Amino acid sequence: MSPRGREVLLRLVLSTVAVGAVLLGVELALRAAGYVPRWYHASARLVDARWRMLLDCYPSNPRGYFDIDLRAPESRERYFHLAPHRYDSVAARTPWAVHVEYNSLRFRDVEPMPRRAGVRRVVIVGDSFSEGQGVKEADTCARVLERLLNDGGGQWEVRNCGRRGADFPELYDEAFDGALKYSPDVVVYGMVLNDADRSPEFQARQSYVNDWILDRGRLHDGRPFPELRLFDSRLKSLVADRVETWRTARATARWYHDMYGEANRAGWERTQGYLRDMNRRTLAMGGRFIVASWPLMIDLEGDDPFADVSEKVARFCLAAGIPRHDLREAFHGQRTESLWVHPVDIHPNETAHRLAAESLAPVVRALLPNP
Repeated sequence: MSPRGREVLLRLVLSTVAVGAVLLGVELALRAAGYVPRWYHASARLVDARWRMLLDCYPSNPRGYFDIDLRAPESRERYFHLAPHRYDSVAARTPWAVHVEYNSLRFRDVEPMPRRAGVRRVVIVGDSFSEGQGVKEADTCARVLERLLNDGGGQWEVRNCGRRGADFPELYDEAFDGALKYSPDVVVYGMVLNDADRSPEFQARQSYVNDWILDRGRLHDGRPFPELRLFDSRLKSLVADRVETWRTARATARWYHDMYGEANRAGWERTQGYLRDMNRRTLAMGGRFIVASWPLMIDLEGDDPFADVSEKVARFCLAAGIPRHDLREAFHGQRTESLWVHPVDIHPNETAHRLAAESLAPVVRALLPNP
C-alpha cells in the first residue's frame, strides 16, 4: 500500500474510532440518566348510562390541579356506581379525576329556562375545547367569561353548549339546535380545526396515532409499557422515538391541511353551509353569531403551522358576513406545554380557558348594543 493509501486508511480508522467513542459516550450518558421512552397510561373516562355524570381520569397529577383521587374511600363511595365492573382497574391506572355533570341536553350547564328581564344571554357551542374536557366547571371559558362580563357592567348569562367529540354535522344537528333552546343574544361557536365535515374516504386517512389533541402514540391502555432490556441500545431507542414522532407529526399536519383543501373539498363546502345556516338562524332569532377559532395547542411560541388554514377560514367568514375572532393571539408568550390539561391530553387547561375568556369578553360586548 502506498504511503498515501496508508494515510487515508489511518484517517478512516481514527474517524471511525472517534465516532464510535462519541456514540458510546452518548449511550453511557443516556443509561446514567436512566433514559427510557416516554410512555403513559391512557386517560380514561367513567360515565353513567344517562350521561349525567362523568369523570375524566388521568394517570398522574403533574400540576396538582386534579383534586379527586379515585383510590380514596370517599371517592369510591361516591363514584363506584358509574362503572362497577371497571372502577377498580381505572382507579389503579388513572386515579386522578375531574368531575363533570350534564343536563338533559348533554350540555355542561343548567336546563334551558326563560331569561330574566334585562339579562343578556351568551351560548358557547363547540366540541371538547368549548365543553372544557379535563377542566373543572368553575374554570371553563364559559364560567370565566360570565364573571368577566358581569364584572364589566350589566347582567349576563353564559351557557356552555360544548359537546365533546362533536364534529359537523353533529355540531349543527344536535349541539347548535340544542343551544338555540336558550334563546341566546349571542352564539359563540368555538371552532377547532378537526370540526369540519369529512367524507368517509378522507376520514379513513386518519389513523388516530396522534391528532395533537390526545397523544395516542404514547398511550398504553391497560398494556404493559415497552421495556428496554440490559443490552438494548438507549441511543437507538431515542433516535427511533424522535424519527417516529417526526413522521407522525408530518402526516398529522398534512391531514389537517388537506381537511380544508381539495382532498376534502365536499366536506369543507358542507361545513361552510352549516356555518352560513348557523349565522342565518341566529340572526333570525334576533341574536348575533361569531366564530371564535381555537388553535391546536401546539407550537404556540412560534409561527402558526396552520396559518394557511386559518386564513382560508377567515376569508370565508369575511365573504359570508360572519364575525370571527382568532383565539391564538390570546396565548402569545405562553409556553405551549403549560396550557395542556395533561401530557397525554393536549386539550386547553384552566389557564388557556381563562386567557380565551379574557380575549372574548370585549368582543362579545362589542356585538351587543348597550341595553
